[in-house]
Amino acid sequence: MPIAATDFAHVRLTVRDIDVSRRFYDDVFGFDVAFELPEDPDEQTREQLSFLFGGVIYRFPGGLLGLRPVAPGDDSFDEDRIGLDHLSLAVADRAALDHAVAVLDDLGILHEDVKDVGGQAILEFRDPDGIALEIAAPTS
Repeated sequence: MPIAATDFAHVRLTVRDIDVSRRFYDDVFGFDVAFELPEDPDEQTREQLSFLFGGVIYRFPGGLLGLRPVAPGDDSFDEDRIGLDHLSLAVADRAALDHAVAVLDDLGILHEDVKDVGGQAILEFRDPDGIALEIAAPTS
């Protein structure tokens, strides 16, 4: 009998620079922070939150999205290697997808045109590390 998974619990992305990545994800998505190391933590708190690796974990209706800043400065994302191809986040409808276009335009973030891929429309763009991101909305 296979494992009866019901949803994703979390996804964590490895990034090069937490300040740059935080600014991007805060500006684009505005997710609430679920976990982060406070300023000047005591040793117990530092040990308890060591799983963050100096990063942050956001909470949003779909679960948790973490940023783990351990990639070397000269590293780059490549969806053609083993691992992550892209991360797709859902919005409610085409109006929300059009709003996402406006947000990216206002922030000066390059993106593809919205594409209808049969049953859903998608908006593709990249984060500061080149990680392929997608916003998807149903077309029906």
